[in-house]
Amino acid sequence: MAAVLQQTITLDGRVVAFRDGESVYEVARRVAREAGGETEIPTLCWDARLEAFGACRLCVVEVEGVRNPVASCTTKAVAGMVVRTMTERVERHRRTLVEMVVSENPRGVAIDPLRGLASQELGALARRYGADGSRFEGAQSGHSKHDDANPMILRDYDHCISCYRCVRVCAEQEGDYAISVAGRGFHTQITTEFDNALRDSACTFCGQCVQTCPTGALGDKRALRFADRPEPIAKTRTICPYCGVGCSVDVLTKGATIVGVQPAMDGPANEGALCVKGQFSWDWVQHPDRLKKPLVRKDGVLVEASWDEALARAAEGFERVKREHGRHAMYAVASGRAPHESAYATQKFVRVGFMSNHVDNCSRA
Repeated sequence: MAAVLQQTITLDGRVVAFRDGESVYEVARRVAREAGGETEIPTLCWDARLEAFGACRLCVVEVEGVRNPVASCTTKAVAGMVVRTMTERVERHRRTLVEMVVSENPRGVAIDPLRGLASQELGALARRYGADGSRFEGAQSGHSKHDDANPMILRDYDHCISCYRCVRVCAEQEGDYAISVAGRGFHTQITTEFDNALRDSACTFCGQCVQTCPTGALGDKRALRFADRPEPIAKTRTICPYCGVGCSVDVLTKGATIVGVQPAMDGPANEGALCVKGQFSWDWVQHPDRLKKPLVRKDGVLVEASWDEALARAAEGFERVKREHGRHAMYAVASGRAPHESAYATQKFVRVGFMSNHVDNCSRA
């Protein structure tokens, strides 16, 4: 049962209730969403699914009685606390931090939103604070892994800001621990064990690192193939068809072409998580070799037919196999690309029509 809202703090002059264990940032975020908006407290290392990290320090706020600004994401709300989130001092502090972060990245390079769900966060903060990186121009951290030949994840670490969200989501959410941090200072680098390619690591290509990255340092290679298409990106909420979990996804389209898939962070079944199939296996939908009409074999050649003719042919063949070879002569494997209802119909067809349990599904593992 959810904790009761019975204690209060003063947030920017307004008395608001909080739950035991909530951080100041979580209180501000919840209050803003209840009002139909988003909190104005910025952050680059925050992900609601992860333990608070407090690395970027952008979420600092002033607390009455405390000398220096504190990170709101790691500061727990205490009854009677008086918090100010948007003072001139705090905003000056944030502006300096954003300028320092931006100075580590190549400037003048636009990050395509197809790279990932959170890829625009740093760019949005740079625009908000007018930061172009020139104030602290100098050394840059991270070096890209463009030689990683995997077909799914772009590792453009020139844009990495060492927020560690990718490392933490891999460990805390997926339990894969496929990537980690090496080096210190400007030599800090996101890497795999022994600096191997992703496909030689423990990576399961779930794409969670891509979708949490706030700079586009990690990107969806399959989606970026469509970056040059001029149409705007549209999102359509739907359900992944690959298994019975029912993960919510947003299908990205440009015109009538699917250009990517992103996990729904508010999906009740997956809460932002996806497997490799749900994240990256969508090309087949518009593949030129995809069948669009039934085919039947006539004189040894496959030709297009009506659904009635094709279904009649199939029924006749099944009846003949059962009659001549018995009920265990047929084995069915349902496709993971088919809807859940089709998988259900397949097993009913085998178990009722043939009185057999010889049925499986390629997604069961």
